[in-house]
Amino acid sequence: MAVKNTAGRTKRALAFLILFGPAFILVFIATRGCNHKFKELGDYGKAINYTFTDAEGVKHTYDEFEDKVVLVTTLQPECPDNCSISFWHLDQLIYQHVRKNKKKLGSVRIISFVTDGEGKPLEDISTVRDMITDRVEAYDPEIWYLASSDDVRSLYDFENNNESLLQQGEEYHGGEAYQELMLLLDRRNHLRMVLSGTSEGMIRRMKEHIALLQKQYDKEAARNEDAQ
Repeated sequence: MAVKNTAGRTKRALAFLILFGPAFILVFIATRGCNHKFKELGDYGKAINYTFTDAEGVKHTYDEFEDKVVLVTTLQPECPDNCSISFWHLDQLIYQHVRKNKKKLGSVRIISFVTDGEGKPLEDISTVRDMITDRVEAYDPEIWYLASSDDVRSLYDFENNNESLLQQGEEYHGGEAYQELMLLLDRRNHLRMVLSGTSEGMIRRMKEHIALLQKQYDKEAARNEDAQ
């Protein structure tokens, strides 16, 4: 079983490199190099105009996040820790980092779409709300949104290098690859990075990409101030 799981994860990693390999390598070099060698994340096009209902029954639309950097994931109530996204690492490496650095990262939001494990959205997400409230230190629903939406699969409908993120196969949780992916959306609702959320390393890498995108906006703001 361990060999099968390792082979499956290796296959997934190779698939993502095929999809976003050039940009991934470019960003990896940029984040490891001198701060003066600033590189911008690639732009893979606009996401759909998504809508969702949060755990309190409040409806939201994509345009509410127009000035935000949004990290999109999924969660499954029956096994949030290891079904698709590594919940503990998402909490510790990204949410807690954003929460504790609101001055620098106040525009970052997380939206986790709750699915039944087979890729279908759940309407009642109260059990996930109770779980996340109990397990996440200082959980703030205005930073980390739990979402129910029929748009979730369409939100992941991106293609690059003639490959789609909507891959299917037994090696993916619930047979749907998108449930294991994290999307980084910019202030214009454009996809800037996609990574697997199944491991600590990839979640840590996404944290670096969020910082890189925030750095891009900081530089743009500084240029605008200089121009005035």
